[in-house]
Amino acid sequence: MIRKAIMTDMPAVLCIFEAARVYMRETGNPTQWGMNNPSQETLEADIRRGELYVICGEDQVPHAAFALVAGEDPTYGVIEEGDWTSDESYMTIHRVGSDGTMKGVFSQCVEFCKQQSDNIRADTHENNKTMQHLLTKHGFVRCGIVHVADGTPRLAYQYLKEG
Repeated sequence: MIRKAIMTDMPAVLCIFEAARVYMRETGNPTQWGMNNPSQETLEADIRRGELYVICGEDQVPHAAFALVAGEDPTYGVIEEGDWTSDESYMTIHRVGSDGTMKGVFSQCVEFCKQQSDNIRADTHENNKTMQHLLTKHGFVRCGIVHVADGTPRLAYQYLKEG
């Protein structure tokens, strides 16, 4: 089950992202989120804007989380070594994390997002091989390179519904 996160989910959400950071470090991606990204302040702001979602198991406890943001993302204003497949209105998936206890959470995330928009963007670190694989598996096309607020590069992906 996917639902909007609420402030009382914060302890579970913080555990989700701590587990995700550990996984990232163990799989060769220690720098994308470092030791404390996304911060509690960022996640709380996502909740206040209604952009953070949680994926709950049969126990109704959040085991994964992601942000789904409508509208233009300033990070995507300039793309290098490629181009977006469409400049039409889009939504962006950010901050996907899982505590590792449920299988298929990214599939659930993407299916939910595809119900919200036919045009979805995402980005990931060059060392995040898991996310690169999952994005491609779910119909996203690598479009080029963007730079996040701190200037570091990210691989940019886009899903555009056919038809």
